[in-house]
Amino acid sequence: MPLRFLSAVLTGMFCAVFAGIISTATEALTLVQVMMIGGLSGFCGSVFASLCLRGR
Repeated sequence: MPLRFLSAVLTGMFCAVFAGIISTATEALTLVQVMMIGGLSGFCGSVFASLCLRGR
């Protein structure tokens, strides 16, 4: 697995756990929805950042 995707997976996992903690403070979304959104958001954000900063 390339390093940028490993970094993206780790970022996604962190965001999913963080979203799970945050979801305990709100009842608007289910825990699974919040964790999925957080994980996907973190994964995509990390991939985007690594691709943008690849040449630096």
